[in-house]
Amino acid sequence: MRSKTFNIVIIVLAIIVAIFFMAPLFWMLATSFKSDFEAFTAGIKWLPEVFTLENYMYSLGIGDLAGDIPVLKWMGNSLFVGITGTLLVLTVDTLAAYGLARLDVPFKKFFITLFIGSMMIPWVITFLPLYMQFNNFGLLDTYAVLILPYSANAFGVFLLYQFFKGFPKSLEEAAHLDGANKWQVFTKVVLPSARPIIWTLAIFTFMGIYNDFLWPLVTTNSPEMRTITTGIAIMQQGSFVSSPSRLMALTSIATIPAVLLFVIGQRAFIKGVTQTGIK
Repeated sequence: MRSKTFNIVIIVLAIIVAIFFMAPLFWMLATSFKSDFEAFTAGIKWLPEVFTLENYMYSLGIGDLAGDIPVLKWMGNSLFVGITGTLLVLTVDTLAAYGLARLDVPFKKFFITLFIGSMMIPWVITFLPLYMQFNNFGLLDTYAVLILPYSANAFGVFLLYQFFKGFPKSLEEAAHLDGANKWQVFTKVVLPSARPIIWTLAIFTFMGIYNDFLWPLVTTNSPEMRTITTGIAIMQQGSFVSSPSRLMALTSIATIPAVLLFVIGQRAFIKGVTQTGIK
């Protein structure tokens, strides 16, 4: 009886928390289908009285209501930077983590301590030195300045290191007996087993890059190099300052890639979180 009561309490709490987190998202979507007049109306109206697609048509440049906003270009920049940066992180972090966990790397303990210690340093401390370096190299307002800062991730190395450390050595030894070299063992035996962890790292990394605002805002100047987050901020202070419905439509469009990524990798993400013990 107590267990049933406890389960019911947990379910009710989960529903309350879900509603708490979903309410802003639902409000954003509902406002995006409202007219500006209705959006400015006092009081809380969860559903628009008259649904309209004009805000989306204006933001995406469709039909007679098309605006001059390069939304697709901003989205393309964010997706390109996010995907490229995520692939770089996955490549570098998997190799580094496997080397530290399984290979005879000199000063292994020192590097592990260094990786863990670097996670304690706030990113804002390295912001100015990193900006000055890219400025000296003449890489500001380019894709390089948007991608290279994310090319490695200490958190990813630590996450994968924990998994590789606990990977059964018997499977690697069996592969070696079958004539596989170290690279084949890594790519054909270890990596397939680490797929849930890699998906987890990919989702975390992509979301971090895609949602980043301050770094793209400071390091890019031309409208063609803006990402969707900086584009939204510019429109919020510009032509959309008196049009909350269009702003919500633009924000709704920006959330689509992140939501799709999580839906596609949801099972692997949950499995990876469970295996690594992340809370």
